[in-house]
Amino acid sequence: MRNLDEATITQAVLARNSSTADARLCEVMTSLVQHLHAFARDIKLTEEEWRSGIDFLEQVGKACSSDRQEFVLLSHTLGLSTLVLAQNDRKPSGCTEATAFDVPQIQNTTVYDLGADISARLHGAKGYMRGTIRDAKGNPVPSAAIQVSQAGDDLNNPVAIDTECALLQADQLGRYFFSTVVPQSQRVLDDGPVGTMLTALNRHAWRPAHLEFVISAPGYKRLVTQVFREGDPYLDSDAVFGVRSSLITHWALQPPGETPDGAVSSDPFYTLEFDFFLTKA
Repeated sequence: MRNLDEATITQAVLARNSSTADARLCEVMTSLVQHLHAFARDIKLTEEEWRSGIDFLEQVGKACSSDRQEFVLLSHTLGLSTLVLAQNDRKPSGCTEATAFDVPQIQNTTVYDLGADISARLHGAKGYMRGTIRDAKGNPVPSAAIQVSQAGDDLNNPVAIDTECALLQADQLGRYFFSTVVPQSQRVLDDGPVGTMLTALNRHAWRPAHLEFVISAPGYKRLVTQVFREGDPYLDSDAVFGVRSSLITHWALQPPGETPDGAVSSDPFYTLEFDFFLTKA
């Protein structure tokens, strides 16, 4: 293990790691070391570049807090999150696609009755969304819990990963309905090292307009997904690679008059109907 050089270092590290009793850990670390070393050889990594890379990772770590997960954002913007999700969350045909990993129950939720306005302090055009929670065969799933979160129309206010969300419960026929502001494009938090990386790569930090849903029901896999707004300029360049064609929806503009909740609006408003299809656990 002495006199190591660029030709022998990789095998030396692999040999040292091989003593672990965890077969999967050994497999993961073997591949990781091989690919990292191959990367350094392929681009002829310099000491200055290596130090810059280490400094970048240090800054990413420092940017993390209970309210901000910069490493998660880094994974998202590099497309790694989408790749891992695509490999591990294959669903039966017709089921709603996931766009994010399963997440713990969000703490700062507000419980609303069906039909309520969940926009809270958000500002923007009024929209009414309704639909049904179904299984893969199209049968209604009763009483599903539905978390909904979104950003408002303040485009100068970057959105954190964890935001306040609304909690609803579908009825016995699987139906849900609520009103809110129509979603707008939003930026990911770009005032940290990941934002610096995006700027250096001549990439923007914008996400297309969407609502995020976490839907759960006994006997079904939790669904974490996003419903996007047709026509948004960032659908083809989402900063975190989250868009799926099956989740792009049309918010229909309605003239002033009676709204879906029976009220009367003097302003135009929007409506959207969308059904979610869950996978059996």
